Amino acid sequence: MTNRSISRRTAALGLPALLAASPALAQRAWEPMRPVQFIVPAGTGGGADQMARVIQGIVSKHSLMKQPLVVVNKAGGAGAEGFLEAKGARANPHMLVITLSNLFTTPLATGVPFNWRDLTPVKMLALDEFVLWVNAASPWKTVAEFTEAARAGRLKIGGTGSRQEDQIITAALTKATDAQFTYVPFRGGGEVAVQLVGQHVDATVNNPIEAVTHWRSGTLRPLCVFDGKRLSGTEKMTANEAWSDIPTCKEAGLDVEYLMLRGIFMAPGVTPQQVAFFAGLLDKVRETPDWAELMQQGAFNTTALDGEPFREWLTREEARHKTLMQEAGFLAQPS
Repeated sequence: MTNRSISRRTAALGLPALLAASPALAQRAWEPMRPVQFIVPAGTGGGADQMARVIQGIVSKHSLMKQPLVVVNKAGGAGAEGFLEAKGARANPHMLVITLSNLFTTPLATGVPFNWRDLTPVKMLALDEFVLWVNAASPWKTVAEFTEAARAGRLKIGGTGSRQEDQIITAALTKATDAQFTYVPFRGGGEVAVQLVGQHVDATVNNPIEAVTHWRSGTLRPLCVFDGKRLSGTEKMTANEAWSDIPTCKEAGLDVEYLMLRGIFMAPGVTPQQVAFFAGLLDKVRETPDWAELMQQGAFNTTALDGEPFREWLTREEARHKTLMQEAGFLAQPS
């Protein structure tokens, strides 16, 4: 067959037919054609923002994608601004969203017309921990001392937003200790940590990554981690302590556990090939030393999921958050 005959045959078949005839080629056929917007439905300096910017840096440093990844914070309405924008960008493959547990809490607390099923799940990258932090100048060196002080007088706990993860944990602390706390909301985890450093609040339940620099500098002290097991990191983060040295809250006498999602979603209506591109991109990100360093510095639970197992996990977590928020009185009231 001559080259001219091949060309005529190709033209007659058309590109879609060729792609259908070659699944491997179809799988490789799509890649971003313009910059990809990376939405953070939270404020700057918090855990989601930090992770998004690390991913952005890794993609650029290792040339993992031809087009740039552009991080944009859309924190309005407890993240509803970012979620609704992604929901409305149907079939737009040039948009990613990094999610935290406000994926569940924001619609449940506000009644905003959004559900995680309005987006396309790509991958769970990790689960984030929560730690009970106090100022290093405070007299409390144990959970028992902190609890005693809380029962003696109302302490202020700073957190990100209202009726979100930090306030859910604060409500659980109230239930577990029979102490009353004043919850003080701020715009993001970075600001929350700074407020504790400045002693404007008495405690926080920040993620490790949001407070680690202040712990290393000697201004904050961790009392316990809200997980069923101790953190795995054994490298010294301060002169004397590693993440693994922090007791769980349960072993310290405080029966409260909470982990938070760090996941990636796309807009609704995107194709399987487009999802596969970004799932593959994120797998490459997770293979880099830069990612390993982030996981170690931030004491992350490195569980990763995609496909149906990720959807099943999301379904369970949505139900769990509805129960937690109902118990705390945080569900939106019907209008």
